[in-house]
Amino acid sequence: MTTDGTPPAAGQRGPLDGLVVADLSRVLAGPYASMMLADLGATVIKVESAAGDETRTWRPPEHEGTATYYLSINRNKRSVVLDFRDPDDVALVHELFRRSDIVLENYMPGKLAGFGLDYDAARSINPKLVYLSISGFGSGEGASLPGYDLVVQAMSGLMSLTGERDGPAYRAGIAMFDVMTGLHGTVGVLAALHHRERTGEGQHVEVNLMSSALSGLVNHTAAYTAAGVVPMRMGNNHPSVYPYEPLPTADRDIIIAAANDRQFRALCEALGIPDVADDPRFLTNGDRTVNRDALRPLLVAAMTSRSADDLFDALSARGVPCGPINTVGEGIEFAERIGLEPRVTVGEGDEEVDLVRNPIRFSAAAPQYTLPPPTLGQHTDDIKTWLRT
Repeated sequence: MTTDGTPPAAGQRGPLDGLVVADLSRVLAGPYASMMLADLGATVIKVESAAGDETRTWRPPEHEGTATYYLSINRNKRSVVLDFRDPDDVALVHELFRRSDIVLENYMPGKLAGFGLDYDAARSINPKLVYLSISGFGSGEGASLPGYDLVVQAMSGLMSLTGERDGPAYRAGIAMFDVMTGLHGTVGVLAALHHRERTGEGQHVEVNLMSSALSGLVNHTAAYTAAGVVPMRMGNNHPSVYPYEPLPTADRDIIIAAANDRQFRALCEALGIPDVADDPRFLTNGDRTVNRDALRPLLVAAMTSRSADDLFDALSARGVPCGPINTVGEGIEFAERIGLEPRVTVGEGDEEVDLVRNPIRFSAAAPQYTLPPPTLGQHTDDIKTWLRT
């Protein structure tokens, strides 16, 4: 810690340099949000119990004995172990609140009040705090419901949209609503900081997985609220656009997303079937969507003699959105080939680990990648000394 009583920046000066974040969250939504802030220059202090963040134990896979799940969302942070049942440690958390700009927590609503660490207590210590609470189902009647992404995927309706029309419901392959809620929380925090600049006042920001899920279902939830239509799963089909699905080639499926008339005509020309674009059944997107059962075999017949890679090159050259269905590894390799530089190495020596780069690019600032994900309590002594100074 620095001599003026503030924690040092974790490396190069990012756009959020100078902000201090007390991160009381664990698992995914909260840590993802705090890592976004940390990547952009904020100093994030990860407060953990002696047991540590649960994701430390979520393995395999692992890297040097540490779960890759934990590594993926906890870089650029410092870890301090504090016991909320210990009055001395609670006093240190209060001091951390006093010195922080932002607090993040994702305990069950009401849980932190029992330790004197809820928003009301934090606000009495530091009225300028922006205090983010993340829950599964809000702080009202759903407060007692545990917030797990899979449960919300089921209860929001997402799983009813995922899978084959006549098959079972499926979850998404990632905890998408945890990530989405973390992003919504980050947006809320940044908006509250701007409000603080204008008014001098902090505030309580609340996000929950269920609300983020319903917002994130966009056109599907609007179909119900605006038109009374209950969408159901259609496999890989889109309810309103065609062709917009995987189609077979000579070696593997490729996604075709010809979402407008120009793209569809370019698709047909590239496939050597330009007359199909002039067929009255397929002239507009609405026509193609209604007559998809007649159109699909015509496209398949023109595609199955060519490889996915050949079609990708040919269609991309004509501006037709498309792409082969890659593995995660192939996705990273493709991003490398087109210059997106998706990997970043964090740490040095025994602490070095390869992670995925922050997706945000700035013209006048840059995300930082200085601190590797901390071991449990790695910075406890330094942080306690700083808080007592």
